[in-house]
Amino acid sequence: MRDGVRILFVGDVVGSTGRRTLLAVLPRLRERTEIDFIVVNGENAAGGHGITSKIAREMFAAGADVITLGNHTYRQNEVYKYLDAEERILRPANFLRSQPGHGTCVVTNASGDIRLAVLSLSGNLYLNPGMPAFSEADAALYSLRDKADHILVDMHAEATSEKVGLGWYLDGRVTAVVGTHTHVPTADARVLPGGTAYITDVGMTGARGGVIGVKREQAIEAMLTHMPTRFESSEEDPWLQGALIECAAEPMRAVSIIGVQEPL
Repeated sequence: MRDGVRILFVGDVVGSTGRRTLLAVLPRLRERTEIDFIVVNGENAAGGHGITSKIAREMFAAGADVITLGNHTYRQNEVYKYLDAEERILRPANFLRSQPGHGTCVVTNASGDIRLAVLSLSGNLYLNPGMPAFSEADAALYSLRDKADHILVDMHAEATSEKVGLGWYLDGRVTAVVGTHTHVPTADARVLPGGTAYITDVGMTGARGGVIGVKREQAIEAMLTHMPTRFESSEEDPWLQGALIECAAEPMRAVSIIGVQEPL
């Protein structure tokens, strides 16, 4: 297996602004950096709530190898059949078995010599998926044994404690654990002692001029009045945020992880 394999993980794509930013910035990043795999969290791509099959196909056409989701997975009813049919789009593996979709997949790079497995998980605190994240991570890794050279885990969670805990729990067993959901990038990107790249949250792909992607006046109104408020995606100051992971020649090990922040 060659070293230098690079995985670009793109943080939560928020609304049409995030989609436009993703499509515009990905070619620029490809020109500057050799990228072997692109994994995109599409949790908020459809107006901030979930994803549609049309949007997912656009992301795949733009170069995404895998799309991960999260707590808004089922907000768009029309995507249910697509979640079952398309292997490369993932909802958290610790959702109920009876719910549409699946939580893992394996893809290969363009030359066909590297296999990347992606595992999607949801935190249990506040988000309340059907099953515990840690035990489902163990089950997923067991099912993926001997099927991948590297494994990337998207931990979509509200609580930083769960993300940090999962990073330590999986250290040495997967190549990377990246956190999503809170839309604000953290400054703790590092390779843990066992060789697993880790970051608590990669941020979002969308408008920094809002409040975690929402028009700021609407978010502030909701905070002031404590009344139901219709949220719309902001369009101000769009950026792509994520993480770039360089893998080692040894399976399930990373060399480095750095945060990515690229303006539209």
